[in-house]
Amino acid sequence: MNQYEALYIIDAALTEEATRESIEKFKGIVEANGGEIVAVDEWGKRKLAYPIDYKTEGTYVLMSFNSAPELPRELERNYKNDEKILRYMVTVKEA
Repeated sequence: MNQYEALYIIDAALTEEATRESIEKFKGIVEANGGEIVAVDEWGKRKLAYPIDYKTEGTYVLMSFNSAPELPRELERNYKNDEKILRYMVTVKEA
């Protein structure tokens, strides 16, 4: 299993409940595909460096997990298809 980090930005206009549901959704995707969540660090609402779809704020979330090499592609596919996600980045963590 490899170590990965996923950093994603959720639309800040969502309610706290909807934001929580999005975080749980992506944790569930990792666990359903045989991955293991190491940590989920919610950075909260922050100003974006530049506007994305006319939005200037987003809720940042950093998720560390261990998984097989196929899982990041599935996770990125789900990020891309979710309208609530403004940006995402999945990287391999160096051991």
